[in-house]
Order: sequence, then structure tokens, then C-alpha cells
Amino acid sequence: MTNISMSPFTNEIEWIDPPRGFTMPHFIPYKGDEDPDQHLKYYRSTMILYRNNDAFMCKIFATTLQGNVQDWFHTLPPQSIRSFNELSFVFTKKYSFNHSIKMTSDHLFSIVKDLWETIRNYVKRFKVEKAKIVGCNEDIAMAAFRNGLPTEHPLFEKLIMGEELILTASYVLAEKHALWDEAKQSNKNESEKKHIERSPTREDSALETFTKFTVPIGQILRKLKNEPWFELPPPMKGDLTRLDHTKYCVFYQDQATLSTDA
Repeated sequence: MTNISMSPFTNEIEWIDPPRGFTMPHFIPYKGDEDPDQHLKYYRSTMILYRNNDAFMCKIFATTLQGNVQDWFHTLPPQSIRSFNELSFVFTKKYSFNHSIKMTSDHLFSIVKDLWETIRNYVKRFKVEKAKIVGCNEDIAMAAFRNGLPTEHPLFEKLIMGEELILTASYVLAEKHALWDEAKQSNKNESEKKHIERSPTREDSALETFTKFTVPIGQILRKLKNEPWFELPPPMKGDLTRLDHTKYCVFYQDQATLSTDA
């Protein structure tokens, strides 16, 4: 009797017995970090067979509270709760800071396809955001879906110039364009791969490419040899007996050259 007198429920609620054949459902406990309205909707749908038994609805609801929320429940004034409506009111008031922001259909106009985003991913993001809106207006959603596309994309043109489509039909059309975009990208990647395979490497180009001078090399050397940054090359290598020792090479500073320009 002491426990009953300290309970937030009236005696009528505390003394209620479960209906015959009642089996306690498995509830997801409420810990105070979610929308209280969502928890109430979840609870009512789980207890739909007993919603006409107001006292029983109160008593079972208390078992769905956990942790700090259960502690809060026991701080309510003794015998202050006389109905499920009163319990719902104090519960939602206490945890109102967790109320979800109700989004309207206009929220979908903020969903815009990024420059490098695929059509498939854009549609996926749009669907996720639309699912968050209760009672979403289909006409507004259709306009927002079209608005989020780049104006130069072929899908945008079809949605503007073609016959009016419902949103689900637009999703189907977008899927076809996604397949088309992916096929084009695949062909582009394959072409680039073949081009790279056919292109000469840098080493090959270095072997075949030579600098052409319009001025004799000896004249260029005379202008550069006294510059502080100019460095002479290392001595020539190879079979020196095959070189022309009657000529002097200024570039190599040696009595060995095959070039008359040096």
C-alpha cells in the first residue's frame, strides 16, 4: 500500500490487472534521446488491441521507460496521473527538446545535384529526403526533383519539354539516363586507356628527339663558356684511338673530336 500511495498513478490505475491472455510485447525502451511523439506512436501501434483500456495503457507505458526517464517518471507527484492523455502530455512536455523538426515539401528544393555527382546518387539522396516528409506534396516534389538537375543535362530537358510525368515515372527515366551516363564514362575510360598504350613513353621520345640549332654550336659555346653557371662536361669516353687528334675540341677541352663545328 505504501508503494501504491507513492506511485504517480491513481489507485484505479495501479490496481488494474492485465486482460486475460495478455502477453507482454517486446518494446524498444525510451531513454530520453529521441522524439517523444515518435515513441508514443510506436507504443500506441504496439498496444492497439488494448487502446480502449486506458488504465492498462498507462501502466504498461511506464515499463517502456528506461534509465533517467524511469527516474523522472518516479519524481512525478503521487497519484497525479489519472489517464493516458495526462501521462502523454507530461511525457511529451518533459522531452519536447527532442521533437523532430517537421520538414515540409519545400525542403526538397535544397536537394541539388553536385557537379561531379552521378544521376543515380542524386536520385538516391532525393528519395531519402522525401521519405522524411510526412504528407509530401507530389507536385512540389516533382518540381523540386527537376529543379535540382543541371539545366544542360538531357534529363532536365526531357522533364521540361516532354509530357508531364509523375515522380515515380521520372525516377524510371532518371535510371535510364544513369545507365547511359555510365556507359559513356566506361567507353571514355577505355578510349583513354588505349590512347595511353599507343602513346610513346618519355624515354622513347628522349631517344628520338634532338634540339636543332640555327647558330653553330661553337659560336654558342664561345658566348656561354665564361658564364659562372657554365660547367664543362666530363672527359670523353670510348676508344680514343678512333678520334681525330689533329683537331681541338673547345667543348671537351681535348685534342679529340669528330666535329668541325667545335
